[in-house]
Amino acid sequence: MDKYDVSIVIACFNEAPHLKQSVVEIQEVMNNTIFSYELIFVDDCSTDETRQVIQEITFQNSEGMKVLFHDVNEGRGGAVTDGMRLAEGRYVGFLDIDLEVHARYIPSMILALKNGYDVATAFRIYRLGASSIIRHILSHGYRIISRALLGERLKDTETGFKFFNRKKIIPILSQLQDKGWFCDTEIMVRSLKAGLKIIEIPCLFIRRSDKKSTVNIKKDALDYFVSLFRFRKEIE
Repeated sequence: MDKYDVSIVIACFNEAPHLKQSVVEIQEVMNNTIFSYELIFVDDCSTDETRQVIQEITFQNSEGMKVLFHDVNEGRGGAVTDGMRLAEGRYVGFLDIDLEVHARYIPSMILALKNGYDVATAFRIYRLGASSIIRHILSHGYRIISRALLGERLKDTETGFKFFNRKKIIPILSQLQDKGWFCDTEIMVRSLKAGLKIIEIPCLFIRRSDKKSTVNIKKDALDYFVSLFRFRKEIE
């Protein structure tokens, strides 16, 4: 039997400045629902005080929390999938801990899964500004190319806000090859090919001006497109 209704994976890399407050906001959302939950912290070899902050959080709230510290930096995909393997919830998911898509959307994801979907993800609606318009344009361009190359018709494969029926997604985790940012697209395409039922829920994306993004636009965009072509050859 599942120990919790939902397991929430919090993958971290240099998240110390906002981590504690973001966890408080996640807890406030979940504590106002009927769902039992656990938080799973996976630190991907941070170089700031993230590990110390995680230890402080879990020391104060040991019940319903797990911690995994990577010895080497594996990438976001590796951190997320390692956390999902530790999950004991009926549903398991992850969200970017900067909460640019806020935790208030988690209950919508869980309800969709309870109603029969296997995968529920955020379709990001951007509140455009000078700080987010470039990311929005790149993201939109990526979606067009991804659909053309992979034949999928999802609206937002690379969103960092995804929830799953745990029993349905665990077998797919063993198929994943990418441990970086492309893992988001890979897990969605493999879920489609496995016949999982997917829903994309519109969620407001608000770019944080107080946080420096860990995304290197030029490098990560190139890596994404290289990964796209490699993945296309694999699934052909």
